[in-house]
Amino acid sequence: MIFAEMKYEKHYDDIHNELLSFVTARFSRVEAGHQGDSYIWIFDGGEKVAIDTFTSMKHQVKSSKPGSHVQNVINALRQKYRLTVYDTVNLYFCRKALITF
Repeated sequence: MIFAEMKYEKHYDDIHNELLSFVTARFSRVEAGHQGDSYIWIFDGGEKVAIDTFTSMKHQVKSSKPGSHVQNVINALRQKYRLTVYDTVNLYFCRKALITF
């Protein structure tokens, strides 16, 4: 499910390293890559949150289910970045993430 999308003027290639540094400073278990698309995976209490560009030209916050793990990432990102946060009820029926968790 897609929970939020970041708002920025730059191309996602230009923000990947800055975003990765920001996330890595706040979460202990992070994996990332950047080849064509940008992705950052955050592992929190057995749950995975992805911040990626697989289905958009802007980074989106995704997870297989809602929970505090998603909210922790959104709260951290809001400290520095502008986000559009989606209503998870509408999101469940209207959007599908094309990523396997």
